[in-house]
Amino acid sequence: MVCFSLYAASRATTQLYRTLLDPWGLTYPQYLVLVALWREGEQTVSSLGELLQLDSGTLSPLLRRMEQGGLVVKERRSHDERVVTVAIGPRGAALRAELAHVPSRIAAATGVQAGDGEALIRTLQQVTASMHAAAASAHAPDATAASPH
Repeated sequence: MVCFSLYAASRATTQLYRTLLDPWGLTYPQYLVLVALWREGEQTVSSLGELLQLDSGTLSPLLRRMEQGGLVVKERRSHDERVVTVAIGPRGAALRAELAHVPSRIAAATGVQAGDGEALIRTLQQVTASMHAAAASAHAPDATAASPH
């Protein structure tokens, strides 16, 4: 069962992240936000949600808590107040060096060799894209059902 293996691997990975991040009082989704901002720089809330595949109902309260903790700074754009940007806050910037060990600890824990890791990432990205496409087509109206033929 491929799906169960993916689920179990994801769960085990999340549990290790929880253990590694707990001393800083961070959750795995908070860490993902920080990593995205460290790598990509300031983002709009919508682009951040797209990047992390999180809906606004999940992302908004997460960002609110992160802002209260100084991890991020949210700001409305002056030329369009509907757009909210998110940038690294003072505490989030300080944590970058403190959390630099996390990716290598996770990579080592996978037991996957360095070269194989890149292939695994590509495969998992392909699986994700295929699953999203299948879900989208499952929700789409069946064109043949509407056809009188």
